[in-house]
Amino acid sequence: WFVALFSSRPSTTRKMSGMLRNFSLSMTSHQLWPTSARLSSSLAGRKLMVANRGEISCRVMRTARDLGMKTVSVHSEVDAMAQHAKQSDETVCIGPAPSIQSYLVIDNVLKAMKETGTEFVHPGYGFLSENAAFSDACAQNGIKFVGPEKKAIDAMGDKIMSKQIAIDAGINTIPGFQGVIKDEDEAVKISNEIGYPVMIKAR
Repeated sequence: WFVALFSSRPSTTRKMSGMLRNFSLSMTSHQLWPTSARLSSSLAGRKLMVANRGEISCRVMRTARDLGMKTVSVHSEVDAMAQHAKQSDETVCIGPAPSIQSYLVIDNVLKAMKETGTEFVHPGYGFLSENAAFSDACAQNGIKFVGPEKKAIDAMGDKIMSKQIAIDAGINTIPGFQGVIKDEDEAVKISNEIGYPVMIKAR
């Protein structure tokens, strides 16, 4: 929505501005978000895991602590002394250094959540944050996933699908090829048609 507000297309800007205005008017203050005191009271003492590493983990845990929550981090074997692991109340090793053997392994993260009695999990960004199977697994194990629902993850996790959704909504997007490139020859052909410079993005 906010991207659309800065669109150069007047009709899109008016349409999205109206949607935001109607949304704001339809919501009363008590519906939007509970006060800090109410939120802290409801979450105090409860346990949140951040299934990520680095700065995003530190920031999420800092907010969780402000709300009175207990924090759990996960780390690979080489990240045991990383800041996110040091700053959490508990930390669990979930595998070797390669992320494909640790941070990206759903079963390892789920095991850590069960071992620590985690009630909420925040995926951070990257890693499992765009994996609908992870949010499903959390739900099946009674753990609240702090993030969007499966439908949104499926849509936004696929670059082609997410761009098409934006196009269908009338939002300005960067011109380019809307599909999967088969090989180098096709990449060169499409690039010549679009005009340089071009950016190639993994799906």
